Order: sequence, then C-alpha cells, then structure tokens
Amino acid sequence: MGIAETLEYISSVKWRGSKPGLERTRALLSALGNPEQSLKFVHIAGTNGKGSTAACIAAVLQRAGYRTGLYTSPFTLCFNERIQLNGEHISDDELERLTDEMRPVADAMEDPPTEFEMITALAMRYFLRHSSDIVVLEVGMGGELDSTNVIGVPEVAVITLIGYDHVAELGPGIGDIASAKAGIIKRGGDVVIYGGEREVEAVFERVSEERGARLGRADFSRITGQEFSLEATRLDIAPYGQVNLPLVGAYQPKNALLAITALEVLRKKGYAISDEDVVGGLESVQWPGRFEVLGRAPVFILDGAHNPQGAQATADSLRRHFGERKIVFVFGALADKDVDAMIGVIAPLAEAFYVVRPFSDRAMGVRELAERLSGRGMPVFACETVGCGVAQAIERAGEGGVVCALGSLYFSAGIRAAYRDNR
Repeated sequence: MGIAETLEYISSVKWRGSKPGLERTRALLSALGNPEQSLKFVHIAGTNGKGSTAACIAAVLQRAGYRTGLYTSPFTLCFNERIQLNGEHISDDELERLTDEMRPVADAMEDPPTEFEMITALAMRYFLRHSSDIVVLEVGMGGELDSTNVIGVPEVAVITLIGYDHVAELGPGIGDIASAKAGIIKRGGDVVIYGGEREVEAVFERVSEERGARLGRADFSRITGQEFSLEATRLDIAPYGQVNLPLVGAYQPKNALLAITALEVLRKKGYAISDEDVVGGLESVQWPGRFEVLGRAPVFILDGAHNPQGAQATADSLRRHFGERKIVFVFGALADKDVDAMIGVIAPLAEAFYVVRPFSDRAMGVRELAERLSGRGMPVFACETVGCGVAQAIERAGEGGVVCALGSLYFSAGIRAAYRDNR
C-alpha cells in the first residue's frame, strides 16, 4: 500500500469507535509476537498536560543518550508524529510496511480492533524493531481499559492533572475519572502524580496502597522565579537552577516539574540522567499546538485546549501575557465536549469570536456553536472554512492585536496552514 492507502486503511470506518477492553489489543499483539513484552515504558495518563509532560520526559531521556520512543495522540500536523523515535517521526515507508504486515491479522480477527488499538500495536512493533531503550507512552483515553494498558509494570507511571473530560465513558464524577486513570498503576510499580483535588489524590493513594505501588507527588514549591515571555518561560527549579523552557503557557512549568519528578524516579532505578541532561533536555523540548506562538503583528496563538480545565489554563496564560487586553478568538469544538463551560471561561476575554469546524466527524457545526456564543455581548461570526475564520480574525485584530485559536487539537494543522496562507 502507498501512504494514502495506508492511512485510509488505518482510519477505515470498520475500525472506528471506542470499545472498552484490552482483549482485542492483546490478541493483535499476540499475533504480532508480543513486542510490548520486550520494551520498557514510562506510561502517562491524565486529563490535561499528558502530551507536554510526555514531550519533556522524552526530550530529557534523549539528551541522556537513550533511544527514546514517544507515542502520543491525536496528531497536530501529520499522522506520523504520533510515533516518534529520538524526535524523528515514523517514515511513510515504514508506516506502510508495518501496516501491510498487520493487515491480514487485523482483517482476520472476529472481534476487530479499533483504530487506536491498531495504531498502538503498530507502534509497539516499530519501537521494538528499532531497539528503543525506553518508550514514553501516552494513554489515549482513561487508563484502565485503554489499549496502552496492555503493558506490564512500567518503569514509572505518571498521572497528570485530572479534570472533567470524556465523562460519558469514564464516569460523571471527578472520583470516577480519577479511578479510570488510576488503572495504569501496576502492582509493585512506581507512580508520580500531579495531585490537585483531595478526592482525586485519595483515589490514587487508595489504589497505590491496594497494589503495593510507590506513590510520589510533584512538589511545585520547587519552582521559583518564573518569568514569562512569548519566546520562553524562565524559571528556577531546585536543585537544577535556571531553566529556559520553550513552552510558554503559564501551565507548562508544572508539567515540566511533573516530568522531572518522574525522571528522578528513573534515576533512582539506575538510569544515567545527569542534572545537565535535565536542564538541556527541557530547554530543547518542542510540543506544537499548546499555547504555541505562530507569529506576531498580530500575535497569533494556537492552543489545543478542548475541555473546561484546558480552557481555563489558556485563559490564565492569556492574562499572564496580555493582562486584560481583549482577544480575537478562532473557536471550534467537538460536539461531545462541555462547550458551554469552555465558553464561560474564555468569553470574558473576547473581543470577537470567529467560529470554525474542526476536521473531525465529531465536530460541532458552526451554526450551533455560534448560537451557543450568542447573547454574550461580543460579535460572533460563523465561518464556512478554517481559512476564512483565520483570515477574518487576523484582519480584525490588526498588527497590534492578539488572536487565539483554540477549542480542539483536531484543527491544529488547518489553523497552521491558514495562518501561513495569510502571512
């Protein structure tokens, strides 16, 4: 298969949907020789900050000389970025070859795998084939029943900030969501958590005790002297000293500290990670689509916030950088998200909204989204294309203004392309 046919096969309608359970992934991996059993992992779950934390950990491990795999979802620029080794995306040729090898197995399964389960299995085989020393593995959704949870005891499990997302699948309460995420805590393993609400921490404490796992927490008091700019975040992290973090969202220092906490567990297990590796790795990290500054005049920010907690983090970052200046928003969202709560968070900052539809079958239509925004005291424009929305937002903001595109990771590539077309 060529790359277009390969991607069409992977995203075929027959694989779509979310079906809880690990049986299909285990069956598929078994037929492929159980590559996951020969790999080591850092396993990451949570609601917000998974990708940024994963990128920080992978950057430091790579700096320390380890052949480091990185598995994330969804992609922001191209499909291949979901599977990386030492910062390099899987090539089209290898993606085609691995899919060709997996295709007869998947086609023969009586209970067919989902798209995410197929990609997970493909990634495991890729990382083993390329002799990865360690794989930073991001959960797709939840934890306990996510296909990535077929792995054994990871080197360390990491649980980022917990909030309300995927409530239909994970449960209505914050404790239910935490319980689903806690599924990655393995018996006798190590876990580090972001922490937060007492109800959330109590879940992780209980599960860790039941499974004899060692629980650690990120100590955010180690972060001092933060200075924010649109180029980098300068901060001091004890005992490493000053770090110039290229991630400029106000929430990123805490994600970096959580990553450091996990790396310190690895160091205690014998991984050769020096202080210089920690600082140098963090200073080299790249993670597109998270409060990413695409350009100036006007300032144009792309952020993948897609739930109320993420929107609040974006709003905090906008206030941190721009005070009470009004922002022109390009906004799109998936229909299964808590759109009204997101709007409630960002609307007070808005000069105007340009509503677009993300590239997803689950996307909310622009007319419905525009109606949700109506009556809040600022202009709302329903745009037929992402390109139209970006162009109109840039024109309205002018050279001295600020544009922020947010609401979904699924429109990141489209936003980026539209921004390039308007410069």
